[in-house]
Amino acid sequence: MVVHQGVAHPNMCDIMGHMTTRYYVAMFDDASYHFLFKAFGWAGDHAQTEGVGWADVKHVIDYADEVGAGDLLEISAQLEKIGGKSITVSYSMFNISRNNLAATLQSTSVYFDLTARKAIPITDAMRDQASTYLAPASP
Repeated sequence: MVVHQGVAHPNMCDIMGHMTTRYYVAMFDDASYHFLFKAFGWAGDHAQTEGVGWADVKHVIDYADEVGAGDLLEISAQLEKIGGKSITVSYSMFNISRNNLAATLQSTSVYFDLTARKAIPITDAMRDQASTYLAPASP
């Protein structure tokens, strides 16, 4: 599912002329909020109204090709795993200006009680809702 579209603006580029790491991470982070809403129905206001959220615990980023000022970017997401308290999601940033893969992120996040400051179980209702987005099992 497509979860983000963006533009690499000149101010996002470093002295070498390509988008800096901080903006890759920012775009992937923005994409994650769209993914969590689409897959789980979780929105940022749940942090205040229900006291629950998500905490990233692991990121693995692969930079496949440079992104320059003016490049148009699209990020898609694939839910890889739903655990007892965590999820693993793979994101792909595609540079539609150059017609190539720019970067990938594999992210592990835990469902989080914001008051107790600890991971909590993903509910059956959330699991059922998100299961339609789960990647097919490999043979």
